[in-house]
Amino acid sequence: MTLAGKPDMTSRGKYETRLDPALWAYIDSINAWYPPEIIGLPIDKQRVVYDRMCRAFHQGRPSGVKARDGLVAAPGHGIPIRHYQLSGNAAQAMVLYLHGGGFILGGLDSHDDICAEICAGTGFDVLSVDYRLAPEHVHPAAFDDAMAVFDWAAATSGLPLVLCGESAGGNLAAAVAQATRRHARAAIGQVLIYPGLGGDERAGSYVEHAEAPLLSVGDIAFYRDVRSAKRQSPDDPTFSPLRDNDFSGLPPTVIITAECDPLSSDGETYSDRIVSAGGKAWWHEEKRLVHSFLRARTTVPAAAQAFARIIGAISALGRGEWPY
Repeated sequence: MTLAGKPDMTSRGKYETRLDPALWAYIDSINAWYPPEIIGLPIDKQRVVYDRMCRAFHQGRPSGVKARDGLVAAPGHGIPIRHYQLSGNAAQAMVLYLHGGGFILGGLDSHDDICAEICAGTGFDVLSVDYRLAPEHVHPAAFDDAMAVFDWAAATSGLPLVLCGESAGGNLAAAVAQATRRHARAAIGQVLIYPGLGGDERAGSYVEHAEAPLLSVGDIAFYRDVRSAKRQSPDDPTFSPLRDNDFSGLPPTVIITAECDPLSSDGETYSDRIVSAGGKAWWHEEKRLVHSFLRARTTVPAAAQAFARIIGAISALGRGEWPY
């Protein structure tokens, strides 16, 4: 503990031997670029540091992937998008990708290489959404933007849609899936990667991994508070998808979480509720991995295997197949 009585975030604690050296090298590298104490800085300064970190970790785009930027019209503003396509390939589906960043960080560049690799790995078009961020735009701004791009893609692409989101983006993808389940062009599948869905913070991984590397329950509370409008109801399913009272009619869903992440139980609970409502869902907890492992996919074998699983799930769902 520190003198202030707060956990020492640089201490490896019970994770010292639980996580392998390659993962610790990744965690240490992330913390060197984006240290835990940065959460105390003004958000505009956090963004500068985060964007610099994302550039440092960018792996480039695979050969044959081309991308173009555009805008989707929404009331009072345009929503920036980036459309990835694989040259010489007729895509069978389009992936609507919603990035992570706690609803306050990230954009088209922060997850550019990940989107390009999904495009290359699946052969599908990928549409990345630069939704509005808090605190300048509190809930439901990000959700509204995700919905607007979904509606636009459904109306214009002519392709089946697969929703995909990680962390905060997983929350948005799940909320869009729930809001559009009766849509004439509803998504044919969704893949959620360590999503935050508004689960019970008094139990499960929230307790066991409250101080996990790279994401703590304190971080989760901070992001939630920044995103919240005045008098925000925690029971609003567009804010917390697990607070919905109906999980029927959702598209086939694959949820991939990390074992050492306070959010892991959200994925398990969401899967259970879809299955209980008669739907198809599969939850897999990647053992001995942490939140944000997508950025470790080139240096940590377990993260590479998890990313391959994600690519496989997106590929199957986009072809109208159930992978499990």
